[in-house]
Amino acid sequence: MFRWLIIFTVFIVSLSALENSEILKRADAYMKNGAKTNQFRAYNDYKNLYLRALMQEDDKLILRSLQGIIKSGKVLYIDVSNYEKKLLQIKPKQKKQIKKQKNKKSYLKKAKQTKKQKIRIQPSHKLQSIKWKSNKLVLKFDKKLLPKQVNYFTLYSPKTKKYRYVFDVHASMLKKSQHLRKRGIDKIKLAQFNPRTIRLVLENKKKLKIKFYKKSKELVINVKLKTFKKPLYTKIKTSTSPKRVDRNKVIVIDAGHGGKDPGAVGYRKYREKVVVLQIATELKNILKSRGYKVYMTRSRDKFIKLSRRTAYANKKNADIFISIHANAIGRKNAKKVHGVECYFLSKSRSKRASRVAAKENSADMSDMNRYGKNIFLNFLNHHKILASNKLAIDLQRGMLGSLNKHYKNVKDGGVREGPFWVLVGAQMPAVLVEVGFISHPMEARRLVNRKYQNKLARGLASGVERYFTNN
Repeated sequence: MFRWLIIFTVFIVSLSALENSEILKRADAYMKNGAKTNQFRAYNDYKNLYLRALMQEDDKLILRSLQGIIKSGKVLYIDVSNYEKKLLQIKPKQKKQIKKQKNKKSYLKKAKQTKKQKIRIQPSHKLQSIKWKSNKLVLKFDKKLLPKQVNYFTLYSPKTKKYRYVFDVHASMLKKSQHLRKRGIDKIKLAQFNPRTIRLVLENKKKLKIKFYKKSKELVINVKLKTFKKPLYTKIKTSTSPKRVDRNKVIVIDAGHGGKDPGAVGYRKYREKVVVLQIATELKNILKSRGYKVYMTRSRDKFIKLSRRTAYANKKNADIFISIHANAIGRKNAKKVHGVECYFLSKSRSKRASRVAAKENSADMSDMNRYGKNIFLNFLNHHKILASNKLAIDLQRGMLGSLNKHYKNVKDGGVREGPFWVLVGAQMPAVLVEVGFISHPMEARRLVNRKYQNKLARGLASGVERYFTNN
């Protein structure tokens, strides 16, 4: 009886060895084929063999399967560093036979735990940033891109009558899926398609001419956009040819106050100079991502004279100048008064505008007295006032449209005119934006919130685009 039991055990072991040999041959054949799907099959076969080898304590199979996992993993851009470490632990001299571990039970436990664990395939590259540079979409990664790491193909749907241009890159994203914008392309989406691949899709009703190339750590996608049917400029009855209204515009953003001048100090001692710098920076990033040239009068906590702010805008030949501030009022009415407002430079016609202007002009140390300033206001260019008024209306409309979608009790403070010296001397349409009352408890809490700042900045960016489109 014992003899037959030994014969049966030997037979089972030999069958298992034959099965392992067949799987190994199949995996090697898949690797030689070269197709990506077969390479994934080979990777899975080597992984299964590795688990079998651990269970059966087959040292040769452990060595062979580890070599297969590393080889196939590198071809597929999968992180196999853990398996490389395990392979290094096996000495070259012990290829024929590795010493068996003393405790077989602990060895079996490790094999069972490995089998229970989900196989996680981690890509070797990570996407760091994506942005437009003119008509080039640049994706920057943390490592140099390898050959065959980018797959590109096109699709056409007869039902929707749309073309789709798809880029699959073996990498992972640092942020969640996002929608990008570009004039001339209907839809652009970037998302993590699966754990090892990110997918970029450009969708459009008309065909696009697309070329791409790899430059060290960057994937550069060049899109040749066709001209639009609708004109990108407004017809003006003048002798000069009309300017194109596109995104080749220069915008200067001014974050109010700064340095020794904190501006208004409101609810819970929130400081105006800090809040407006955060909003101004957010607006700059959004406008830059949409293709505009954007400069800031200050990008840190620094005091700058009011006259130097518009002088900087003039030096940069800015198309528009936007000064961002936060309003405030005394404690008596702090819980009652709130809302967003926009002002353009003109001689004040209301007590409210005069009060707000007095607060914002407090840092002005120029020698011009009040009488001299009033004379200056009387000689302001009428056309510039009109353009500034239009810009203020579009910015106010943009802010309210964006904020009302996500927040309740957003008050419209209106568009007003006033003698703000931060706008004096600007040779372009200039507007002062009061993003809210930092003295009001609810509005102050919103103003220091990053999400609220983003929604507000997006509204301002939409107002800028509306202004350039309509004027």
